[in-house]
Amino acid sequence: MKIKIIPERCIACGLCHTKAPQTFDYHDNGIVKFYTTPALEEDFPETMENITAVKSCPTSALQIVKEKN
Repeated sequence: MKIKIIPERCIACGLCHTKAPQTFDYHDNGIVKFYTTPALEEDFPETMENITAVKSCPTSALQIVKEKN
């Protein structure tokens, strides 16, 4: 599953890191980033933790990118 970060929407609430700490981390200013890469779009396993983290974001700063068929 591909996850996209929209940093300008992030309010540094911490929910994504709480739900999926193996996937999400934070810059020094509290804005979300991926734990393993500086990219804004990346493929991750479709785990319950990752799905919950994306769906928990109150500002939609995290999105699941739909695959085009």
